[in-house]
Amino acid sequence: MTGVAPTLQITGIWVPTSLWFLATGLAVEVKVSTEPLSTPVGKTAELTCTYSTSVGDSFALEWSFVQPGKPISESHPILYFTNGHLYPTGSKSKRVTLLQNPPTRGVATLKLTDIHPSDTGTYLCQVNNPPDFYTNGLGLINLTVLVPPSNPSCSQNGQTTVGGSTALRCSSSEGAPRPVYNWVRLGSSPTPSPGSMVQDEVSGQLILTNLSLTSSGTYRCVATNQMGSASCELTLSVTEPSQGRVAGALIGVLLGVLLLSVTAFSLIKFQKERGKNPKETYGGSDLREDAVAPGISEHTSRADSSKGLLERPSSASTVTTNKSKLPMVV
Repeated sequence: MTGVAPTLQITGIWVPTSLWFLATGLAVEVKVSTEPLSTPVGKTAELTCTYSTSVGDSFALEWSFVQPGKPISESHPILYFTNGHLYPTGSKSKRVTLLQNPPTRGVATLKLTDIHPSDTGTYLCQVNNPPDFYTNGLGLINLTVLVPPSNPSCSQNGQTTVGGSTALRCSSSEGAPRPVYNWVRLGSSPTPSPGSMVQDEVSGQLILTNLSLTSSGTYRCVATNQMGSASCELTLSVTEPSQGRVAGALIGVLLGVLLLSVTAFSLIKFQKERGKNPKETYGGSDLREDAVAPGISEHTSRADSSKGLLERPSSASTVTTNKSKLPMVV
């Protein structure tokens, strides 16, 4: 029948099997603290684990580790004790040992030195001692490595003109537990009214709405956890909308002047280069009789020359003008 513990009959009395093994001492019982363990980075952590069993030649102890958020089935060993010998293993092998070695007196506490942030996770203490009956041969310990906040980064996004809105952001890349963020305004200037300021301590964002000239100033973000604090600062400058337009127009004028200067320089350089290489000209005395006139092909010129130099068209023998009546021989 399901839900009913197995029983044994001893001198006419039926008793649960687990109670019988406990009474005879043939049981493995592992005990660990149920409270999470926290240790500052760089320190030594002691993960307390005790057990009860009849230690014999088959006694074996194993410590294993699994990262946060992963199932126990993905754990990997970091230390063995078997056959009377201790075997550290894995990436933590140089930093793990046992508080008592050999762990044959009921104490299997693990020591982890020079704690790293990556040591945060779940540690498994498991004792095997066949043929002892296993009632609870496994204990789990959650370890959190405490890390102070790193120097946060401050940034700003949004319109910084009068009447606009902007968001100031702050974030630390390291810190355990996760830091909380608080924005404060420095100096003697009045703090923005609560209605125009919304702060999120978890994300580190400060939203300022309905900006005015008095919103200008230096703002400091402080990241804090139980290990310490760190801060960054940001200067906010709020301007009139007209100032923004004037600045844009001034930038446009400067860009136009720069473009005209580049164009003028290019034209002057082109004129100088052209003056250094003038086009070649020819006088009238440089013409040759056998030169081919423009528009007349070389084939036509050769055909005319084959008829003889004395053959000329009758229409081209004499050209006269209306005023001078002087003949011009071609």
